Amino acid sequence: MNKKIVMTLLTGSIALALAACGSNTPDGTSQQAASQAQEQGGAAAPEPAANTYQQIFQDSVFLGDSITEGLSFHDVLDEKNVLAGAGKTAQFALDDIDELARRNSKQVFIQLGSDDILWPTDDPTTYSMNNYAKLIGLIKEKLPQARITLLTVTPVSEEALKKEPRYENIADYNKAVEELADKEQVEFTDLSPIFASGADLYDSDGIHFKPEFYVQMLELLKEQVK
Repeated sequence: MNKKIVMTLLTGSIALALAACGSNTPDGTSQQAASQAQEQGGAAAPEPAANTYQQIFQDSVFLGDSITEGLSFHDVLDEKNVLAGAGKTAQFALDDIDELARRNSKQVFIQLGSDDILWPTDDPTTYSMNNYAKLIGLIKEKLPQARITLLTVTPVSEEALKKEPRYENIADYNKAVEELADKEQVEFTDLSPIFASGADLYDSDGIHFKPEFYVQMLELLKEQVK
C-alpha cells in the first residue's frame, strides 16, 4: 500500500471520527460547545456599528474556523461574508473553494490555525502550511482579482493554555503564516495589537471571543478594503 493511499485512508478515518463525535474539533470540542462558548459572550455588537462594518466589508469573505465564525454568530457581519465553522483546518478549508468562488468576493481574509495546531500529526505547523499554500493557490486560480490577507491565530487565556499546552505553539505558527504570506505574495495582518490594552475580550472558554473583539478586528482591517 503506497503512501498516497495510506494518507487518504488516514484522513478519511479522522474525518469520520470527527463527524461521529458531533463535528468535533481536533481538541475534542464539539461545534455545539464552541457555539455555546460564543453565546455566553453576551449580546451582539451594537447595531449601528454592525451596520457600518457590514457596508465596509460587503465585498469581502472571511474564511476560517470557529474563531472566524464569531463574526456572523455575533451579527457583526452577514453570513454571506463569513465562510467558517468549528474544527476547520487549512486542509478542510480546501473543500470550501467552490463556495468561495461562487461568492465572488473582492477581498478574502483567511484566519486558520487554532485547530491546525491541535492536529494529530508529528509536525502540525508544517502539515498545515502545506495545505495553506494549496488553499492560497486555489483562491488565486478561482478568484484571480481577489486580494488575499492572512490573519494571525488569536492568543488564548492563561487558563485555556493550562488546559491545552499545545496552544504554546501559536507564536511559532503565526511566524510560519507570516513567512507563507511573504512567499505567496499575499497580505498579512497581525491581530495581536487588539490584545495590547488588556481588555477582557474572551468568552468563558478562554479561546473564543465576545462581540467587542470582532468590532476591534474589523476596525483594524477596514483600511484594507477602502
